[in-house]
Amino acid sequence: MSNRAHSSDIQRSRTVTWEDPLIGAKLARTMPGLDYIMALIDGSIPPPPITALMKMRPVAAEVGRVTFTCDPDESHYNPIGTVHGGLVCTLLDSVLGCAVQTTLPLGQAYTSLEIKVSYLRPVMADTGQLTAVGIVAKPGSRAAFAEGTVHDSQGKLIATATSTLLVFPG
Repeated sequence: MSNRAHSSDIQRSRTVTWEDPLIGAKLARTMPGLDYIMALIDGSIPPPPITALMKMRPVAAEVGRVTFTCDPDESHYNPIGTVHGGLVCTLLDSVLGCAVQTTLPLGQAYTSLEIKVSYLRPVMADTGQLTAVGIVAKPGSRAAFAEGTVHDSQGKLIATATSTLLVFPG
Protein backbone atom coordinates (compact mmCIF):
# COMPACT_ATOMS: atom_id res chain seq x y z
CA MET A 1 0.00 0.00 0.00
CA SER A 2 1.43 3.39 -0.94
CA ASN A 3 1.77 6.17 1.64
CA ARG A 4 -0.89 8.08 -0.23
CA ALA A 5 -3.42 5.26 0.08
CA HIS A 6 -2.59 4.78 3.74
CA SER A 7 -2.87 8.50 4.51
CA SER A 8 -6.26 8.74 2.82
CA ASP A 9 -7.62 6.11 5.22
CA ILE A 10 -7.18 8.56 8.11
CA GLN A 11 -9.94 11.12 8.66
CA ARG A 12 -8.60 14.57 9.40
CA SER A 13 -10.68 17.66 10.01
CA ARG A 14 -10.66 20.86 12.00
CA THR A 15 -13.50 23.27 12.72
CA VAL A 16 -12.66 26.91 13.31
CA THR A 17 -15.15 29.15 15.07
CA TRP A 18 -14.87 32.81 16.00
CA GLU A 19 -16.82 35.78 17.26
CA ASP A 20 -17.63 38.97 15.38
CA PRO A 21 -14.21 40.56 14.73
CA LEU A 22 -15.62 44.08 14.73
CA ILE A 23 -16.48 43.87 18.44
CA GLY A 24 -12.79 43.84 19.38
CA ALA A 25 -11.80 46.25 16.61
CA LYS A 26 -14.30 48.84 17.86
CA LEU A 27 -13.22 48.38 21.48
CA ALA A 28 -9.58 48.89 20.49
CA ARG A 29 -10.46 52.50 19.66
CA THR A 30 -11.77 53.12 23.17
CA MET A 31 -8.74 52.22 25.29
CA PRO A 32 -4.96 52.55 25.51
CA GLY A 33 -3.03 49.79 23.74
CA LEU A 34 -1.83 47.91 26.81
CA ASP A 35 -5.34 47.83 28.28
CA TYR A 36 -6.65 46.39 25.02
CA ILE A 37 -4.04 43.62 24.86
CA MET A 38 -4.65 42.77 28.53
CA ALA A 39 -8.40 42.53 27.79
CA LEU A 40 -7.63 40.07 24.97
CA ILE A 41 -5.53 37.99 27.35
CA ASP A 42 -8.15 37.88 30.11
CA GLY A 43 -10.94 37.14 27.61
CA SER A 44 -13.04 40.22 28.27
CA ILE A 45 -12.67 41.14 24.58
CA PRO A 46 -13.20 38.43 21.96
CA PRO A 47 -9.99 37.46 20.17
CA PRO A 48 -9.53 38.25 16.48
CA PRO A 49 -10.40 35.33 14.17
CA ILE A 50 -6.77 34.84 13.07
CA THR A 51 -5.94 33.50 16.53
CA ALA A 52 -8.37 30.59 16.18
CA LEU A 53 -7.30 29.89 12.61
CA MET A 54 -3.60 29.80 13.52
CA LYS A 55 -4.12 28.24 16.99
CA MET A 56 -2.29 31.08 18.72
CA ARG A 57 -3.14 33.23 21.70
CA PRO A 58 -1.70 36.17 23.63
CA VAL A 59 -0.58 35.06 27.09
CA ALA A 60 1.40 37.96 28.59
CA ALA A 61 1.87 41.67 28.04
CA GLU A 62 3.57 44.67 29.54
CA VAL A 63 4.55 47.98 28.00
CA GLY A 64 6.76 47.19 25.01
CA ARG A 65 6.60 43.39 25.32
CA VAL A 66 4.04 40.74 24.34
CA THR A 67 4.12 36.94 24.42
CA PHE A 68 1.95 34.59 22.36
CA THR A 69 1.85 30.81 22.27
CA CYS A 70 0.91 28.70 19.26
CA ASP A 71 0.11 25.01 18.86
CA PRO A 72 1.09 23.94 15.32
CA ASP A 73 -0.39 20.77 13.87
CA GLU A 74 -0.73 18.98 10.52
CA SER A 75 -3.34 21.48 9.35
CA HIS A 76 -0.48 24.01 9.12
CA TYR A 77 1.66 21.82 6.84
CA ASN A 78 3.00 22.98 3.48
CA PRO A 79 3.60 20.74 0.42
CA ILE A 80 7.02 19.56 1.71
CA GLY A 81 5.67 18.18 4.99
CA THR A 82 6.61 20.88 7.50
CA VAL A 83 4.64 23.64 9.18
CA HIS A 84 4.39 26.49 6.67
CA GLY A 85 6.74 29.40 7.35
CA GLY A 86 3.73 31.67 6.99
CA LEU A 87 2.44 30.42 10.34
CA VAL A 88 5.68 31.44 12.05
CA CYS A 89 5.69 34.77 10.18
CA THR A 90 2.08 35.46 11.20
CA LEU A 91 2.91 34.60 14.80
CA LEU A 92 5.86 37.01 14.71
CA ASP A 93 3.89 39.76 12.96
CA SER A 94 1.25 39.41 15.70
CA VAL A 95 3.64 39.73 18.66
CA LEU A 96 5.57 42.56 17.02
CA GLY A 97 2.42 44.54 16.29
CA CYS A 98 0.87 43.87 19.67
CA ALA A 99 4.13 44.85 21.43
CA VAL A 100 3.96 48.20 19.64
CA GLN A 101 0.27 48.48 20.50
CA THR A 102 1.13 48.26 24.22
CA THR A 103 3.08 51.52 23.85
CA LEU A 104 0.26 53.44 22.20
CA PRO A 105 -2.06 55.82 24.03
CA LEU A 106 -5.78 56.02 23.42
CA GLY A 107 -6.46 57.32 19.93
CA GLN A 108 -3.37 55.86 18.26
CA ALA A 109 -3.21 52.84 15.96
CA TYR A 110 -0.53 50.98 13.99
CA THR A 111 0.01 48.82 10.94
CA SER A 112 2.98 46.78 9.77
CA LEU A 113 5.10 48.41 7.09
CA GLU A 114 7.61 45.60 6.72
CA ILE A 115 8.80 42.44 8.43
CA LYS A 116 11.99 40.44 7.98
CA VAL A 117 11.95 36.88 9.24
CA SER A 118 14.93 34.56 9.59
CA TYR A 119 13.93 30.90 9.83
CA LEU A 120 16.46 28.87 11.82
CA ARG A 121 14.75 25.49 12.33
CA PRO A 122 11.80 23.68 10.78
CA VAL A 123 8.56 23.24 12.70
CA MET A 124 6.70 19.93 12.61
CA ALA A 125 3.39 18.82 14.10
CA ASP A 126 5.30 17.16 16.94
CA THR A 127 7.53 20.19 17.66
CA GLY A 128 5.19 21.17 20.47
CA GLN A 129 3.99 24.55 21.57
CA LEU A 130 5.74 27.59 20.14
CA THR A 131 6.35 30.70 22.22
CA ALA A 132 6.80 34.03 20.46
CA VAL A 133 7.98 37.20 22.17
CA GLY A 134 7.84 40.66 20.61
CA ILE A 135 9.79 43.55 22.09
CA VAL A 136 9.67 47.18 21.03
CA ALA A 137 13.20 48.28 20.14
CA LYS A 138 12.14 51.90 19.56
CA PRO A 139 8.65 53.28 20.10
CA GLY A 140 7.58 56.29 18.10
CA SER A 141 4.79 58.67 17.23
CA ARG A 142 5.15 58.01 13.46
CA ALA A 143 7.12 54.78 13.22
CA ALA A 144 8.00 52.09 15.73
CA PHE A 145 10.56 49.30 15.51
CA ALA A 146 10.22 45.86 17.08
CA GLU A 147 12.16 42.61 17.33
CA GLY A 148 10.84 39.13 17.96
CA THR A 149 11.77 35.51 18.55
CA VAL A 150 10.01 32.17 18.39
CA HIS A 151 11.18 29.24 20.53
CA ASP A 152 9.94 25.65 20.52
CA SER A 153 8.81 23.66 23.56
CA GLN A 154 12.42 22.62 24.22
CA GLY A 155 13.61 26.24 24.22
CA LYS A 156 15.30 26.00 20.81
CA LEU A 157 15.26 29.17 18.72
CA ILE A 158 13.02 28.64 15.67
CA ALA A 159 12.98 32.09 14.05
CA THR A 160 13.75 35.77 14.59
CA ALA A 161 12.19 38.88 13.07
CA THR A 162 12.45 42.63 12.90
CA SER A 163 9.64 44.93 11.86
CA THR A 164 8.88 48.55 11.12
CA LEU A 165 5.37 49.69 11.98
CA LEU A 166 3.53 52.86 11.03
CA VAL A 167 1.88 54.69 13.93
CA PHE A 168 -1.06 56.96 13.13
CA PRO A 169 -4.21 58.47 14.65
CA GLY A 170 -6.77 55.73 15.15
